[in-house]
Amino acid sequence: MVDTSVILSGIKMDNPVIPASGTFGFGYEFSSIYDINCLGTFSFKGTTRDERFGNPTPRIAECPEGMLNSVGLQNPGVERVISEKLPKLKECFNKKVMANVSGFSIEDYAYTCEKLDSEDQIGWFEVNISCPNVHGGGLAFGTSAKNAAEVTKAVKKVTSKPVFIKLSPNVTDIVEIAKACESEGADGVSLINTLLGMRIDLKRRKPILANKMGGFSGPAIKPVALRMVYQVYDAVKIPIIGMGGISTAEDVIEMMLAGATAVQVGAANLVDPFACKKIIENLPKAMEKYGINSLTEIIGGAHNG
Repeated sequence: MVDTSVILSGIKMDNPVIPASGTFGFGYEFSSIYDINCLGTFSFKGTTRDERFGNPTPRIAECPEGMLNSVGLQNPGVERVISEKLPKLKECFNKKVMANVSGFSIEDYAYTCEKLDSEDQIGWFEVNISCPNVHGGGLAFGTSAKNAAEVTKAVKKVTSKPVFIKLSPNVTDIVEIAKACESEGADGVSLINTLLGMRIDLKRRKPILANKMGGFSGPAIKPVALRMVYQVYDAVKIPIIGMGGISTAEDVIEMMLAGATAVQVGAANLVDPFACKKIIENLPKAMEKYGINSLTEIIGGAHNG
């Protein structure tokens, strides 16, 4: 029998499949259609210090082999996540969850992480410094190695749990930023977040999204994600959570060969709410097909040739 388990910053996961933040809500929304305990874990909806309504509509636009989103970090704020969302999640999910945190200042990131740190159900933090569609936040930190390092340092001071920094692909050198995060104590990095893109309505001759631009995700970005994970794996010693266009068990294996310890699934959840469940069910068969006995043995395997 094949072994699908992996260890992510000291926490054992039954498999490496993680629904990505923003595509799986706070988990309990999906628990009515299948048992979400089959997941390795999941990254819950991006949480900020204060409640956010998000960007104006329309927020979604379809693209060939992908989609654009400009949701704008709509969330109830950290206090309500703690008082309302996590108790509901505890009723249906018995594993550690990943807390995705966003902010508009270093103080915002630190405040939100410190508030969530005492919650026992949280196993890891995923600090999003890479949101491409929120004015004044996210991307400003994710495109600068210096700023990324400062956020990492501030969050590490107030948390006792592993901190993964979520990196933007909309940069000249993602390796430099990953190394800067590692130097300030990041326990891992997540990459990639969405590329920056847009669509134009031919009849109206205006951008489809109210925000004009948004995050481009889906199968079309997988080659970019694989390339960046491969590059970062060569440059850092901390684990990588790989994401970008993952929709099959074979995609998971490919991303792990590039250097990922775990893999997030994003846009596929919005196309098929059972996407992660199907990937997990198909993973053993895909492993057998390619002669893989244990997933931990293939992490970074494409670098050995």
